[in-house]
Amino acid sequence: MAKAVCAVPATTCSPPAAALPQSKDSREGVLLCAGSHTHSSETPAFTEELAVYALGGRSQRQRTSLPAPCPGSQMLEPLQKRADKQVKTSDDSRSWLHSQQLQLKIGVKDQLPPEGPSPQPSCLGACGTMRSLRCLSSEALAAHAPVALQSLDCVAHNLYPLLFKASYLLEQVDLVQALLVRWPLEEFRLGALLGPGTDHPEDLRDRPCRPCLEACVRGLRGHVLRAEGRTHLRLADLTGLRDVQEPRCRCGRTLGRWGRTELLARACLELQAEPRVAGSPTVEVLADLFVTEGNFEAVVRALRQAGTAPLRLLCPSFRADSLRPAQLLQVLRLAGPGALRRLEVVHNVRLHAGHVEQLLAQVRFPRLTALTLPAKAFDAPPLAQGSGPHDEDSHLAAIARALSQMTQLTELSVAFSTLTGKVQQLLGPLQTPLRTLDLANCALNYADMAFLASCPHAAHLEVLDLSGHDLVSLYPSTFFRLLSRAAPSLRALTLEECGIGDQHVNRLVLGLSPCLQLQELRLLGNPLSARALRSLFAALCELPGLRCIEFPVPKDCYPEGATYPQDQLAMSKFDQQKYEEVAGELRAMLLRAGRDDIQASTPLFGTFDPNIQERSQELGAFLLQSFKSALEKFSRALEQME
Repeated sequence: MAKAVCAVPATTCSPPAAALPQSKDSREGVLLCAGSHTHSSETPAFTEELAVYALGGRSQRQRTSLPAPCPGSQMLEPLQKRADKQVKTSDDSRSWLHSQQLQLKIGVKDQLPPEGPSPQPSCLGACGTMRSLRCLSSEALAAHAPVALQSLDCVAHNLYPLLFKASYLLEQVDLVQALLVRWPLEEFRLGALLGPGTDHPEDLRDRPCRPCLEACVRGLRGHVLRAEGRTHLRLADLTGLRDVQEPRCRCGRTLGRWGRTELLARACLELQAEPRVAGSPTVEVLADLFVTEGNFEAVVRALRQAGTAPLRLLCPSFRADSLRPAQLLQVLRLAGPGALRRLEVVHNVRLHAGHVEQLLAQVRFPRLTALTLPAKAFDAPPLAQGSGPHDEDSHLAAIARALSQMTQLTELSVAFSTLTGKVQQLLGPLQTPLRTLDLANCALNYADMAFLASCPHAAHLEVLDLSGHDLVSLYPSTFFRLLSRAAPSLRALTLEECGIGDQHVNRLVLGLSPCLQLQELRLLGNPLSARALRSLFAALCELPGLRCIEFPVPKDCYPEGATYPQDQLAMSKFDQQKYEEVAGELRAMLLRAGRDDIQASTPLFGTFDPNIQERSQELGAFLLQSFKSALEKFSRALEQME
């Protein structure tokens, strides 16, 4: 089995006595390297003492041999004797620690590295920045889980966060759980703990490791059962994780947002069945919930008893898919809408304007900052038998009034809803300027574009999606006026299937040139030739903040006479070899311009969506069931006509 080997000579691994902390109350300690080097028969025991004392407490051996409960001269005596044998005492402890930080090089090897170029020391993080001795000692102690588990009661409270991050990085599941059971602080914020810090610069938030997250939830459960009213923990924030396509956790097993939602709901239900000590405090748990038909019942039951349960589930962000409108309304009422910041209702939640009006009227969202509604959410409700036509404007007016009461709303996505001539009625009453606006495939007309170009929102837009509209042909002046007003703040622009051809490239370049903050540009589905793309890329190299370009397959790669917009079948039938040649030329242009920081790609079938990926089977089954129901209704309608 691989061992952590210290590449520093034995005589430089031990601190002088003067360097060891003598503080009585701070329990902060000085973190020292505690690797499992084996070049001396006496070193492992000494290493354990160093690691535990570095974390602010005493080792197991010291606890059994020393009567003093607090660090003091008696506790330091064994360490001082060993230190005196190996190095001379230094008068300046700071210089000694500094020299050790420069000399420590810990690798993961089966033996000492051979002579030659030395490997990258692990005191440098993944991003190349120096990690502190506190960080190195935490990882060394976490690597020895049995020692760490026996020594947790001696670890300084303010060093629990660093030891937790080290345990998560090394996927020491038992230690992660034990740390949560004994967590001594009032708050546990997972995203902040795993993010880059002064001691440990590595960012672990894109590692939603299933075993570690399950251990966290088990630890929270054990914490409230063990505390019996003595817990200091008041808030457990489990938000802040990023679900990525290629997770970096060592085990390769991840837990997505849906799985984390179900895991928390099950834990809350289990705790509700446990006897509870009278007067014991409740721990509030913040979680980004993702609710579908598959976990709806568990989430509703967990939320329904939240006021009396040891763990009270709160929801700053909520995503719903594959739910009926009544189910959506029920779960949102229970999820604490007063604290909700982000609401995503997507894909297979079949809403019309009547449902949206009812939802916003019955459930208030005073702190909502971001709202996403599914396709056709502004379509008129279907006519009931014997009823007259609906007044679509009345539904839209009611929705606009409800949105205007959300005084913190800055992000709105209503893609694939028919809003012809209605954008001003919808966006005009809003009290705050929007920073994100998604109007893709909303059938906008000239009046809508003219309003967007002149409204207060334009000067604040950071993310804008106008895909599916023939902007540069039908509304060139209003579109480029909108682009000009948004230029100082615009970071992401999506213009997919907008009919942008070779004849529009020069004008597009002029419109984009003031967008110096632009980071992402998406142009998939536009009929651009290889020559036009080369001209476009030459101009895009001048945008200093640009990092991502999604460009279409050049129309030269399709059979002659190909029409736009394309369906998925036609989109996939192109000359792959010719495309690779053009794509290689475009990337070479970026390299020659010194823009290797720009990623250029052609994701024909969309970018990775972790939520869809996680629940693809359930969503597919829901779609099939919806299709079956539609066929049955159509069949019954035909029978009635006959």
